[in-house]
Amino acid sequence: MKKPLLLFLISFLILSPNLSPLLSQPKPPFKHGFNLTMWMQQGNDINKLNFGAYGKNDLENIKSLGADVIRLPINLNYYTNGSPNYTIDSLLFRFLDKIVDWAEELQLHLILDNHTFVPSVPTEPNIAEKLVPIWKQMAEHYKDRSELIYYEILNEPHGINEADWNKAQLEVINAIREIDTVHTIIIGGSNFNSYNSLDQMPVYEDKNLIYTYHFYDPFLYTHQGASWSTPSMEPVKNIPFPYDEARMPAIPTELENTWLKWSYNDYKKEGKISEVRKLLDIASEFSKKRNVPIFCGEFGVYMINSDPNDRIAWYVIIKHYLDQLGITWTAWDYKGGFGIFNKNSLERFDYDINIPMINALGFNPPPQKIDTFSPDSSAIVFYDDYISSELNFTDWSGGELKLYETDSPKAGEFYLSWENSDRYGNFSFFFKRKKDFSYLVSKGFALDFWFKGEKETRFEMRFVDAKINNEDHPWRNAITIDKSKTKFDGSWQHVQIPLNNFSETGSWDNEQWYNSQGKFDWKEVNLFQIVAEHNDLKGIKLSFDDIKIVDSNPVSVASEVTLPNEFQLYQNYPNPFNPTTTIEYYIAKETHVKLKIFNTLGEIVNELVNENKRTGLHSVAFNATNLSSGVYFYELETPEFSSIKKLIVVK
Repeated sequence: MKKPLLLFLISFLILSPNLSPLLSQPKPPFKHGFNLTMWMQQGNDINKLNFGAYGKNDLENIKSLGADVIRLPINLNYYTNGSPNYTIDSLLFRFLDKIVDWAEELQLHLILDNHTFVPSVPTEPNIAEKLVPIWKQMAEHYKDRSELIYYEILNEPHGINEADWNKAQLEVINAIREIDTVHTIIIGGSNFNSYNSLDQMPVYEDKNLIYTYHFYDPFLYTHQGASWSTPSMEPVKNIPFPYDEARMPAIPTELENTWLKWSYNDYKKEGKISEVRKLLDIASEFSKKRNVPIFCGEFGVYMINSDPNDRIAWYVIIKHYLDQLGITWTAWDYKGGFGIFNKNSLERFDYDINIPMINALGFNPPPQKIDTFSPDSSAIVFYDDYISSELNFTDWSGGELKLYETDSPKAGEFYLSWENSDRYGNFSFFFKRKKDFSYLVSKGFALDFWFKGEKETRFEMRFVDAKINNEDHPWRNAITIDKSKTKFDGSWQHVQIPLNNFSETGSWDNEQWYNSQGKFDWKEVNLFQIVAEHNDLKGIKLSFDDIKIVDSNPVSVASEVTLPNEFQLYQNYPNPFNPTTTIEYYIAKETHVKLKIFNTLGEIVNELVNENKRTGLHSVAFNATNLSSGVYFYELETPEFSSIKKLIVVK
């Protein structure tokens, strides 16, 4: 959609006849927020769930946008020991308790959503046999927490008839109320929490309920590109919203004989704003008729194949009309394919927010920083109870891997254990953004970790660099851990290996092995792995804690006398460089400092520092993106000292 049309739509909505919000109907005590997906819904093994994927700072960021509620999808049924008792794993409660603590501290409403959901698998008619014991445990555990906490019985029941689902839902409500009469329960209809199923629910006696529904209409538009539908909608793209005959693509050939053909044929009607509003009216009318609070728990557009301006227009229309109807909501989702971050970005709050999307949803747009790439200059954490939020984690161990062992960790709450791996089994920490460790290597940083093993063996720890082009390969830089590096006596051992002790071993690429060519690049680090490279680990258990990259010679109070006692300007590193380098200098006393970059003509091209600085070592990153290749100079100037050094930009 062209921008003028988008502006027209916004004006049309604002100037259209004002609907009176449902002032007489009861309302949920929250207004709007997000679904926090792919946090507590990662697979079915709680011991491999990456809890560090989100943290308290994410909740703080969400609140800063103006949100007051978070819906937390949880693979609740999966994190139990199964039939007949469905006992919830205690580890799940440890995780959820942290999230509840953060939400209560920040005064955010938190919906604990049982999101044990697979679109292609129907809800069992006897689902209450699972839900009743599970929700009894949840109610017992959270009955004394604040009223900011809500229970949502089950996300999108489907493939079960309305009568069976309504009976099961009532059983769960009654089971919760035997234990907890305070907390609000969120309930919904069958057929994927359809607005059309709301009216099929009975009139429940319990008055402390919120009724929910989901909205993804028109489905052909909101789910274009979705791989999880049947048939796959990956070939569907460029569907306009609202409907525009001139821009409407033909149905892909492979979908001609599927139900999607009907969606294409009907889109001329279904793609109209007026039709979308009629569907939203269904839930509104239900709320009026029953005099009950209503809540839109999910709505959104998959960004992969949709036009960005059309997508924003859809959100403007839906959000505005929900507000007119007085209906509260949580958008699906925060991060991910339906989220508020730019497409194919790293989804960083300070850099990657889709500002038009934030505006469309009526939130406060956060200031965004300009992205730069520079060498890392401080410690890197892989695991310290949780995996760092900068990392994605993959288990290819071929054995038993647990991220959260609790029996005598070296530090904190947990440690990581690995046993019975096949040969070449491994687990990998992928950096969400590749790393430049060149500065860390030059400064003597080291891989630092605690290790425990009872049976002597060998395994490999390695970094793998990024494959830059078709001629390049992902080179491995590795070190073997054996009895020469640590003891295998069942006690915790501290191991520290300087990065420059790692050596290239080769590359496995395109199903082929390439012998070492000395091409591993510390400026392009992609991942870190622990690998059963030399032998299998059958009958062997290895444990790790506090895996980090640290300064192996940190400045301590005892060693401060070794610091310079006079002003110093150090050579930048790396040099030559493109586009970033680091400049360090030492200030012998608090004073005013200027640090300037100038060219060979003596013209100042950048002023990096012009302020008072305290005594000590200082580091400044310099980005030369806007400079051409060539020789430049940098000068440190104080009232007491001046020094000039040369730097070289190579592009």
